[in-house]
Amino acid sequence: MPSKRRPQARRARQPRAGRTKSTSINIAQSGQTSKPRPIPISQLSERSFAARDRSLHALRDMRQGASPYQAARNNGVTVRTIKKYVGSALLQDRPGGRIRATKSDRYVRYLQIPGLHGPIEITAHGSKEASEVARYKAAVNRFLGGDVGALAPWHGKTIAGVQLITAGRTLKSLAQKELLPYSLYRSLSGGAA
Repeated sequence: MPSKRRPQARRARQPRAGRTKSTSINIAQSGQTSKPRPIPISQLSERSFAARDRSLHALRDMRQGASPYQAARNNGVTVRTIKKYVGSALLQDRPGGRIRATKSDRYVRYLQIPGLHGPIEITAHGSKEASEVARYKAAVNRFLGGDVGALAPWHGKTIAGVQLITAGRTLKSLAQKELLPYSLYRSLSGGAA
């Protein structure tokens, strides 16, 4: 009696090693079976909050062309710490490939801007809003340094729901009283009078 041959199961076709169509691996999710739950910022210890802040600075450096290792070294963190706190803003084309930063992110940052009675802390949601704060502060610095038209583009604008101060007299008064958010204003306030 002839033996019956069992049909063999077809093997799934394995993709060739090498590059695939624009697949980027999110560093935060690569190699993990489940997503870790992020710890709310308010529950971070002071040390962890400082490490997160340095990781955000390293991320900014990576966007400006630094390698992850240079950015980590320049900001006093490790690449592992950067991946821990801002991993979802990092991309890698293939395992073992170059790590790069995304163009923007949605991480919360606590920043200060000038207020009528001193610095106001605002919550910037994402890198784009944080960049707006930096551009506004640079415009205030230019104004206090003598550039009269530096604040014109900011007239009537808000960031994170807070109206920006563009009145020259108010900013000069705040600088003289040393009520502006950071020490650079103090060095410029001598020329602002």
